[in-house]
Amino acid sequence: MSDMRFGIDLAQQRMEWDELLERARLCEKLGFEGLWGFDHFQPMYGSGPGNCFEGMATLAALAASTTTIRIGLLVTGVTYRHPSVLCAQAVTVDHVSHGRLDLALGAAWFEPEHRALGIDFPNVGERFDLLEDTLEIVIRLMSGEQVSFEGKTTTLAGATLRPPSVQRPHPPIWIGGHGPKRTLSLVARYADMWHAFASPEQFRRSSSIVDSLATEVGRNPELIGRAASLSISEGRDEVRRTINAYAKAGASYLVCGWPSEGPQRVTEFAEEIMGEYQ
Repeated sequence: MSDMRFGIDLAQQRMEWDELLERARLCEKLGFEGLWGFDHFQPMYGSGPGNCFEGMATLAALAASTTTIRIGLLVTGVTYRHPSVLCAQAVTVDHVSHGRLDLALGAAWFEPEHRALGIDFPNVGERFDLLEDTLEIVIRLMSGEQVSFEGKTTTLAGATLRPPSVQRPHPPIWIGGHGPKRTLSLVARYADMWHAFASPEQFRRSSSIVDSLATEVGRNPELIGRAASLSISEGRDEVRRTINAYAKAGASYLVCGWPSEGPQRVTEFAEEIMGEYQ
């Protein structure tokens, strides 16, 4: 079997903190490579109000409550925090976790949440300008050196943040999405990992575009990892077929959705399927 790495989405909403932590520790024990939360302030499914813990604070708590598993938010919306504040938070989590942070960034999309909470929601072009500025700022500021930067949305004047990140030159940068105009161009320039919610065939097509765009900007496409998402609720043979299809399409990492069947299904997947691919 080809090598495949597996993370898992904790589905961090509509539960108490102790249950979320229990999920995280189970997944670390089972051997998943990564824990993924999301970056929202309100539940994304179901009806009515419900618990939804803030993303970066959740990562800091998980970093202190686990020892080996990597952690991240899929993805961190750049509209929610000033780029320098996000960078300082990410460096803190990287230190608390002793270098286990994956920093996944995206342009954000959920307008009703922004409007309800009074958070600015610029148009799509401005959000991608902010994403591009955030990528530049995070990468430079994490060095610990003095940074002056004049971007499309943000200006830094002799800025420094200490300490620098544990992971050098910075934590792996993930970029999520498969929009051909802006997202994949940013993937080609900045990403260590690219993640897309897409069918295997769609994933293959977008991955080919990433290859071409990376080559155009002088990057080796092989240095950009590829990640997709996987449902583990189907039957075992169907799950295996899907894993194989994504592997054939170029994915080397799959983020498993937390199944409605609960922790028993997660355990069965880890014990019966995950090891076949590692």
